[in-house]
Amino acid sequence: MAEALLRVEHVSKHFGGLLAVNDASFVAEKGGITAVIGPNGAGKTTLFSIISGFQRPSAGRVIYEDADITFHAPHKLARLGIARTFQIVQPFAGLTVRENIAVGAHLSCRSRRGALDVADEVARAVDLHPQVDRLAATLTVAGRKRLELARALALAPRVLLLDEVLAGLNPSEVRDMIPVIRSVADRGVTIVMIEHVMQAVMQLAERIYVLSEGRIIAAGTPNEIGGDARVVEAYLGRGAARRMTDRAPRD
Repeated sequence: MAEALLRVEHVSKHFGGLLAVNDASFVAEKGGITAVIGPNGAGKTTLFSIISGFQRPSAGRVIYEDADITFHAPHKLARLGIARTFQIVQPFAGLTVRENIAVGAHLSCRSRRGALDVADEVARAVDLHPQVDRLAATLTVAGRKRLELARALALAPRVLLLDEVLAGLNPSEVRDMIPVIRSVADRGVTIVMIEHVMQAVMQLAERIYVLSEGRIIAAGTPNEIGGDARVVEAYLGRGAARRMTDRAPRD
């Protein structure tokens, strides 16, 4: 079994009377791709915000390399090697693509020249290099998604949290992004992804956790999750889950 680089242990989050995350636990293995899926409102982004330090849990803890990082601020986590993307992409519209990426690179590069060199390298890795001199405001949705990924990669993360990086892309653009994400993992970056595009999840993830109403209701390989009636019920309702169970072969 691979080494666990990131562990979420019994994390809960209350917003007043609302329990957004309820005793959630999962493990991200070093160098692997782990997916957290679930219907809208399941608590996925709240869970990511807790891991990345933007919110504090009401209970539970987050462990990174055997150290408790539960209450670390986002900038401290970035220095430790944890980076994330955001659902709503908001680049610095008045800066070029290269300059946007270089902002993240300044975390480890003291000089502007060094940060721009890193930006060029990262842009090539996500197939944005032909557009590095364009203003970020002129990019398509697909280009902005790649830029969001590039800005996170410029931090040189060991753990990368991808929050719906494929949302809003058409099927062709999704197909083009899948190998880009795979190449990031092949470089040794541990990826945890929230995603609704199941085509990508099934192709990329080695292990999937399903979140519904704040709780982890299932975990397994893509094949195991694809045949789990609890997952079908969470997405499509009890009727669909019952029909799937009725069609299952019996001994």
